[in-house]
Amino acid sequence: MSDESTPWMRLLRELFGDDAELALEELQRMGMDPEVLAAQAGLASSPAMMEHVLGQIRNLVSQSAGEDVNWSLAHDVARGVAAQGGDPSVNAAQASVHRQAVSRAELWLDAVTDFDPTRLEPRVWSRAEWVEATLPTWRVLAGPVAVSVSHALGGLLAGELDEDRDAGGLDPSGLMRSVSPTVCGMHMGQAAGEMAREAFGATDLGIPLLAEPRVVLIPSSISEFAKGLDVDEDEVRSFLALREAAHVRLFAAAPWLPGQLHALVERYSQGITIDLDALEEAVREAGMGDPARLQKALNRGIFASQHTDEQKATLESIETLLALIEGWVDDVTMRAAAPHLPNLGALREMMRRRRAAGGPAEDAFANLLDLELRPRRMRDAAAMWAALHARLGAEERDGVWSHPDLLPTSDDLGDWTAWVEAYVTRGEKDEMDVELERLLGSDDG
Repeated sequence: MSDESTPWMRLLRELFGDDAELALEELQRMGMDPEVLAAQAGLASSPAMMEHVLGQIRNLVSQSAGEDVNWSLAHDVARGVAAQGGDPSVNAAQASVHRQAVSRAELWLDAVTDFDPTRLEPRVWSRAEWVEATLPTWRVLAGPVAVSVSHALGGLLAGELDEDRDAGGLDPSGLMRSVSPTVCGMHMGQAAGEMAREAFGATDLGIPLLAEPRVVLIPSSISEFAKGLDVDEDEVRSFLALREAAHVRLFAAAPWLPGQLHALVERYSQGITIDLDALEEAVREAGMGDPARLQKALNRGIFASQHTDEQKATLESIETLLALIEGWVDDVTMRAAAPHLPNLGALREMMRRRRAAGGPAEDAFANLLDLELRPRRMRDAAAMWAALHARLGAEERDGVWSHPDLLPTSDDLGDWTAWVEAYVTRGEKDEMDVELERLLGSDDG
């Protein structure tokens, strides 16, 4: 007999009366043990959050049809995960210190790029504020994938039920159809919450997560990151502020860039297909006594490994564009910080290694969209921007961002030295054509 004092059992008793035990058995048989899922989402230690989630599930299960993904639950789980270990509000002193770091960063960037800073005031946020501001973008970018997963999971869960099982009048298939949007909402919230715990600002992954180009810093994440380094926290803060401000300047100076990047990610996510065999295997194993398996299934292992030609092309375009963005930020940040940060070399290499090794934020992003930024490409892009600056200067280097057709392709980035030479030579020829036309026009006169 289950413990009647648990919130989950009280909920099931409220919904199913004498069939509550059967409902719990069906959930556990399918690897959907509520207590395990709550612990994985970080809700077990928060009674208030648990009661809110119970309310969400109560509403969902009591309805014959619901959303494909419970986005309200995703929001609440994201807030709960982000708050694990504490998420204090930003006080006035913290805000002042971080805004001063942004002001210094903007001055340093003025010396190395003609791209103007955004006119919007910088924000210094808690992790909870980061979730509130960025979750709408994640709903757009990852929503199509989450809906596909929800549909596939719901169908498999219903199909796995033993129709001959005596359920005492309980309709377990309806329960499963209700559980699927809940599980996907919890998965999306878990991913967003993990990103919030890792994020230094709103551009860490190279994708703008705000509707407007604004510099954002998260003091708690920056402080925790600095604790593991043999570098003064103020220097770490200045370095991260530089990277964030450089990203924002680029997105503001090339207004086509955020839209194109979002469109590519949306196109890619809409075309993702689910590997039903892999998902079915995970569901089957979960039903055999591994409750954690189902949550683990909502990772890259459930995506079809074979993409269409269009998917491959879109994925390559995303990775190339992200590498170009990160490479430009890396080169510009290095030039801006060189006169001011004595540990710049160590900080730069540390950031590269961090991106190469990944972490909860990168893993969550990859799990949601099966998309990774290849560090090798980022290093190639940084070297390319540095070479372009050496040959043409900052203005001509940044001019490449004036139109998407001017950017190198994936093949170009694979042989970036040849592309730089061709770009420089083309510019020299254009100048000669202009001068020739001027001379010929003068002779005609």
